[in-house]
Amino acid sequence: MSATFGSWLATLTFGTALGCGLIAGVFFAFSTFVMPALARLPAPQGVAAMQSINIAVITPSFMAAFVGTAAACALLAAWSLFTWSRPGAGYLLAGSLLYLLGTFLVTGAFNVPRNDALATVDAASSDAALLWASYLSVWTAWNHVRTAAALAAAALLTMALWLPRSAATQ
Repeated sequence: MSATFGSWLATLTFGTALGCGLIAGVFFAFSTFVMPALARLPAPQGVAAMQSINIAVITPSFMAAFVGTAAACALLAAWSLFTWSRPGAGYLLAGSLLYLLGTFLVTGAFNVPRNDALATVDAASSDAALLWASYLSVWTAWNHVRTAAALAAAALLTMALWLPRSAATQ
């Protein structure tokens, strides 16, 4: 490891890149097969299943990965600003901001409010069926954004690890 990229920073960046990749994988699964499978169900069953998923997802392991990755990204973003002239700082900042804005903020601003609205309806009601049709398309579209942002963040953070090594060998 080059002197331009301390081992603690490399470890944090590597762990954060893994966290971004893990979250991207979870969201990718929802976009590619969970939501399409739920859409094939009658509305009351789809609503009930998603309501159950939204309760079951709040586990210490998922929240540690999701929120812990956001906290690590905030730290890496701040670090990159204070060490802007170092190789990889731009990748650290871009990757961190992509996760924070495109994954974490999008979740809070767009996906969670829809989950909260879905939680308040009786799955068998006509209101639930109307909400479900909109929920499927809008929630999934924002989930695509979260997936792409988390995956791009993982790639950029990985580039931040690679760049100091390549700069040191030149």
